[in-house]
Formats: sequence, C-alpha cells, structure tokens
Amino acid sequence: KVVESVIAYFKSPAGQGVVKRLNELGINPRGDAAGEGAVAAAGVLAGKTLVLTGSLPTLAREEATARIRAAGGTVSSAVSKNTAYVVAGAEPGSKLDKALELGVPVLDEAGLVALLGGEKSPRPPKPPKPRDGELF
Repeated sequence: KVVESVIAYFKSPAGQGVVKRLNELGINPRGDAAGEGAVAAAGVLAGKTLVLTGSLPTLAREEATARIRAAGGTVSSAVSKNTAYVVAGAEPGSKLDKALELGVPVLDEAGLVALLGGEKSPRPPKPPKPRDGELF
C-alpha cells in the first residue's frame, strides 16, 4: 500500500514537479545501482567534501553544487579538517580564512572545473587580495 502511494505521488503533477526540479539540479531519481547513481558514487570527488564560499564568476551556487554531487562529492556549509577543498569566489569571507588556517586546499572556479574534468592537480588559484588593513 505504501509503494502504491509513492508511485501515485510521483505520477501526480506535484510529484512530477519534484522530479523535474531534481533533474535540473543534476540528480536522476530514476538512476539505479548499475546506472548513473553508481557513476556519481565512483566519481572523481567520491568521498570528498567541498565548501563553496563567495560568488563564482560563471557558475551559480546551485549548478556548482549539482556538478560536485554528480561527481560523487558532497557540499558542506562549514570548513573543517575533513574538508577536501574550499572553492572560493569573489568576497569569500570567513570560510576562506578558516580553510587557510586549517591548511585546506583552496580552488577558484577554474580549479573546480579542472578537477571535475578529471585533472589530478588543478591549477592553484591566485592568492586572494588582502582586505583593508591586512598585510597578507
């Protein structure tokens, strides 16, 4: 009975809207263990956590998140010692400071795109400009 209710929901207009939105985010809810879902789990970012901070030049945050997830990675809102990469855009704020403090590698958008393309060592970004009153 539960299965029938779930199937009926996803056939309804509301359920179809959910499926459409998931697809827009790069998530295929119809993927199976041998299909696209397995590719994401074994992707270049499998088991890695990334943090996005600041505004990226060409990728919207939702698109960057979807691409990271499609490559098997997860996106977190906080930097920790378990963070694999911080992707920093314009006006990154305290997340960049925390990444530098913890020694977490920092990528710019080009570095993220290179990483998603399978390059082992993305080009390091230019160091961020110091804020007013800072020397480094």
